[in-house]
Amino acid sequence: MKFGTIGAALLALTPTLATAQSVTMYGVIDTGVEYVNRVGAGGDSLVRMPTLTGTVPSRWGLRGTEDLGGGLKSVFVLESGFAPDTGGANQGGRLFGRQALVGLSGKWGQLSLGRQYTMLFWANLDSDILGPNVYGAASLDSYLPNTRADNAMAYKGTFGGLTLGATYSFGRDAVNAGPSPAGTNCPGENPASKSACREWSALIQYEHKGWGVTAAYDSLRGGPGAFGGLGNKSLSDDRLSLSGYVLLSRAKLGVGVIRRDNEGSATPRSELWYGGMAYDITPAFTLAGQVYYLRFHDSPNKAMLYAVRGAYAFSKRTSVYATAGFIDNGGQLAQSVSAGAAGSNPRAGGSQLGTMVGVKHVF
Repeated sequence: MKFGTIGAALLALTPTLATAQSVTMYGVIDTGVEYVNRVGAGGDSLVRMPTLTGTVPSRWGLRGTEDLGGGLKSVFVLESGFAPDTGGANQGGRLFGRQALVGLSGKWGQLSLGRQYTMLFWANLDSDILGPNVYGAASLDSYLPNTRADNAMAYKGTFGGLTLGATYSFGRDAVNAGPSPAGTNCPGENPASKSACREWSALIQYEHKGWGVTAAYDSLRGGPGAFGGLGNKSLSDDRLSLSGYVLLSRAKLGVGVIRRDNEGSATPRSELWYGGMAYDITPAFTLAGQVYYLRFHDSPNKAMLYAVRGAYAFSKRTSVYATAGFIDNGGQLAQSVSAGAAGSNPRAGGSQLGTMVGVKHVF
């Protein structure tokens, strides 16, 4: 009789226990057709379907929480990036290359472990109006949409209008995917070289009634065999970001600057300035534009990038868009206007135009 009573009680509790955990599957599919001119020394034109990004990169994921009581929750995120043109995995072929983390959260903030964003991602999330658009900041600094670290501990907490955050990685990037931010061949966690391939970042942000300002620092340490010229643990690639945004009734304005000190480069010091605005012409149609200026110290290398995007939302989940960008390189710089896929760089010092029309669905 006692066992039957206990069993009935456990059975009665089962629905309550099940609802204590919440798991959500989500994703974005965003792709279209792109035209880029003046590619390579011959100045050829290119028509393609981008691999990496349209207005945002395509992805799918799982995220969940469990209420542990007393205001404490467990959290997890598993997020996979994919190329909608072929269905292949991005981020160097990782299964969950965008995020793979588990942690605890409460009124004090969130502490998480795994592959996750550094604080540089959160620093530019609101101020960079176009974000990871195919024509945007990623065309001038490909690390900006790839600000993630393997083997990382992260803390982020918001107290009123103040947000504080930090990350520390024991080995920032274990995947060898060629000399690109998708995999920079710097695994770390080496007892013979404890400082190799470390990463750390810090964030301070203040937001108040429609405006916000942010400062962040992101440091990548080199190691044996690492790409990007950082083949020695004594070398680092550091970025200091200062940014802000303002929300108006139908518009959003953002500005920022990212100072970079890259000891793996022949031109280590540079600044990337940007400013932009998004305006809701109607509740369904938004027009956004941004200007970027990249300047290297002690070098003629520089670039101006102009980008614009119009998006029409059929619903909360489905939208179509048209976007265009123009880049003017100076010196020996040969940055492509497009961050959509590799292989579209112009000749050194050349200018380039790109246009794209596409569709985005959020699920």
